[in-house]
Amino acid sequence: MRRISLYFELMALDTLAIAVAFFLIGLIRVETGVISGLRLSLMLIPIYIGYAIQGETFSSTALLTPRVNAAKALTALFYAVITVVFFLFALGTADTVSRLTFGAGSVLSAIFLAATRFAFCRYATQRLEGASINELLIIDDVELDCPKAPHMVSTKAIGFEPDLGNPEMLQRLGLLVDGFERVVVACSAERRTRWTMLLRGANINGEIVAPEFDSTGIVGIGLFGGHDTHIVSRGPLSTANRAKKRALDLSLTVPAIIALTPLLLLVAIAIRLDSPGPILFKQNRVGRGNRLFQIMKFRSMRVETSDSSGNRSASRTDDRITRVGKFIRSTSIDELPQLFNVLIGDMSLVGPRPHALGSMAGNQLFWEVDHKYWMRHSLKPGITGLAQVRGYRGATEVPDDLINRLGADLEYIESWTLGRELIILARTLGVVVHRNAF
Repeated sequence: MRRISLYFELMALDTLAIAVAFFLIGLIRVETGVISGLRLSLMLIPIYIGYAIQGETFSSTALLTPRVNAAKALTALFYAVITVVFFLFALGTADTVSRLTFGAGSVLSAIFLAATRFAFCRYATQRLEGASINELLIIDDVELDCPKAPHMVSTKAIGFEPDLGNPEMLQRLGLLVDGFERVVVACSAERRTRWTMLLRGANINGEIVAPEFDSTGIVGIGLFGGHDTHIVSRGPLSTANRAKKRALDLSLTVPAIIALTPLLLLVAIAIRLDSPGPILFKQNRVGRGNRLFQIMKFRSMRVETSDSSGNRSASRTDDRITRVGKFIRSTSIDELPQLFNVLIGDMSLVGPRPHALGSMAGNQLFWEVDHKYWMRHSLKPGITGLAQVRGYRGATEVPDDLINRLGADLEYIESWTLGRELIILARTLGVVVHRNAF
């Protein structure tokens, strides 16, 4: 929260730097005036902020690194100036703007941005006490000679065992690392591969202390307390990309809930009239960081035959489904309450579909088919996802049904972009419309 506060402070400082620069140029050039200078700054500032966010100018690295901080800001300003000039010419209004005022204001803005950001880095360093991210050291039954970390935990003291076959332990790990962005694990060589898999599913930057190189799947080398570390996982999305994804979720979810309110009420009434029991079906599902949450759906099965553990996947001929349930499942209306899961932050519109702990592929639990299954939980689960638009949905009767979905989920996580997010949403809408039309 302290770092997020600094981001907003830096954004306000950038805005002030550009506005003051154009204000001063307006004072110097009497013929154009202060008002003209401020108008130009108001054209430039929103575009600059957009480029700055896109270029991760407001990031943990930039906060404590003056040169990186200034370079990112100047790059964003350069693109903003080019964009404003382009639109002025495209709209045929370039002649109404003083080129000298705009040019001088842009140059002075660059000087002010660089100067204020160098000063802001010193201020940020003091506020963050020299550490731009929250770090956690996990000692897994080994001795480690290093300075005491601000946040440190011993697995032996809390009774934690890194067991890939124990969902309860993964839930505990998810809760343990929640709020941390860098987790460093000191463990024996025999446990490194196991910890690698756990950290990759925890939505954090994970590192393992190791005195020598080995084949545990490292993606880089780090340093902690004077010891080399193997970087074995990186959070799939930066702070800026997480903000973009969340902004997209809210911008689409809130209007959708408002627009769909009459339909939601009609379905709720139909469910209540069709069979006794609650309108909503709630079930524990595995979410981001392998933490459990309660997913919401319209109830489509009779209460006495509902499967709260998810051991049995529903099929088209499932005798547990009610009359209303058959319709809302075939049209995907039963999924609509998950919009509220998105609203409260448990889910996203797009992401790996959340599964119940008891879900099985053939006669095997999902994570028994492939331990990489836990890695799909490094992002929030979604109402739809890449696997769904590729047709990997429905019952998992054989292990290959899960393997196909897992491959698509991991591909989505590794290659996430906002553009691809929108494409998946568009393809999902197309699939739903086509299925209901035919």
